[in-house]
Amino acid sequence: MTKNIPAVLLLALAAIGPVPAKAAYPERPVHLVVGFPAGSSADTVARVFGQKLGEALGKPVVIDNAVGAAGNIAAERVAKAAPDGYTLGLLGEGQLLVNPNLYKLAYDPGTAFAPVSEVAWSPTMLVVNDALPAKSFPDLIRMARSRPGELTFASGGSGSAPHMAAVLLGSAAGLDLRHIPYKGVVAAVPDLLAGRVTMMLSPIAIVLPFVRDGKLHALAVTSLERSPAAPDLPTIAESGFPGFEYTLWYGLLAPAGTDPAIVRQLHAEAAKALADAGLRAKLADLGLEAQASSPDAFAGFIKAEIPKWAKIIHDAGIRAD
Repeated sequence: MTKNIPAVLLLALAAIGPVPAKAAYPERPVHLVVGFPAGSSADTVARVFGQKLGEALGKPVVIDNAVGAAGNIAAERVAKAAPDGYTLGLLGEGQLLVNPNLYKLAYDPGTAFAPVSEVAWSPTMLVVNDALPAKSFPDLIRMARSRPGELTFASGGSGSAPHMAAVLLGSAAGLDLRHIPYKGVVAAVPDLLAGRVTMMLSPIAIVLPFVRDGKLHALAVTSLERSPAAPDLPTIAESGFPGFEYTLWYGLLAPAGTDPAIVRQLHAEAAKALADAGLRAKLADLGLEAQASSPDAFAGFIKAEIPKWAKIIHDAGIRAD
């Protein structure tokens, strides 16, 4: 088959030698960057998911907690990482939809990432100190309306899930609530337990253990349907505010420019991990639902949500802490 190839070219090819085969991905551990500390909802999801993703990939997935700036440090690390598939991010709606409207970022969330798949979502749970006289969601609404500006809600900072959920609730119910921001949701829990703040709309994974121990009282969840983790707890939508919904979510993203073949492989392995019954059970016990999506569907979802949240933040006059 070589009779028509010039002799000079054959000699050149012989001198070069065989071209080495492209190494299979991954050859080494993969780092999954999370913007929040150990014990946070994002960290919990990352560790449960990362273990199964590592098993699917055949290499360890190392969790890197890059904490600070409302998750922006982690998102920037992923955005600026080499697009080789070895640095990924578990990022949420705050970093991709909310923060661009609150902070001057060193990256563009709309173009800096290659979305791989959604991973998990959860409603927030409205909780109050157990000593508060309000023992139901309607009780709390009546109390808040009778004492405008007095009741407080804790959050993990401006733009965090508890903040955005409370902003939407206040708007829907016509409430005047006072915002008390903390450096992360976990940091707010001690003051909530002590009764120094009235309420918090928290990721379920953070407060569910305290609810089960009777140290906090849960009043409602913010999904349209009841949470399997607390099936007796009503939704806000069924408690006088039809259509009310707020959910937080986490997704797997790679840096923009990552080889599409690697993105496809990561998506396939992520979907395999998220289909695992053990993983789904662990997340469900924390009020989280595993959910995979295609890279195109995830990218389209993010694109559609950006203007929606820009309007919500503008209309509410939210500013960074």
